[in-house]
Amino acid sequence: MATYRQIKLGENGRVLLQRARWCDDFASKLRGFTFRRHLAEDDGLVLVEKSDGRVNTSIHMLFVAFDLGVIWVNDAGVVVDKVLAQPWRLSYAPQAPARYVIELHPRLLDEIEIGEKIKFE
Repeated sequence: MATYRQIKLGENGRVLLQRARWCDDFASKLRGFTFRRHLAEDDGLVLVEKSDGRVNTSIHMLFVAFDLGVIWVNDAGVVVDKVLAQPWRLSYAPQAPARYVIELHPRLLDEIEIGEKIKFE
């Protein structure tokens, strides 16, 4: 059964995503948004690793048919990088170690800055 979390901006508590799928096992992280045809504006997921790193939080866009907004967050809850990921690109890696990868609708990228805090509830 899928688990979901709300994603909030730490400074003001504003909800970035009401329900993001929490992906903390191999199968759910591998699946991600592959083979889906579109992404709803309120759809998102969080890929969770055991600790901060760059290699384990790298993503690919193979078999993803649409752009994704990608935000990397470290264990302290600080946004360390963000990018507009395009379909069929081999890899995207954060500039700094991260524990969480948030994949969401691209329009939400403008609502968050590197250095901001994120809360998962």
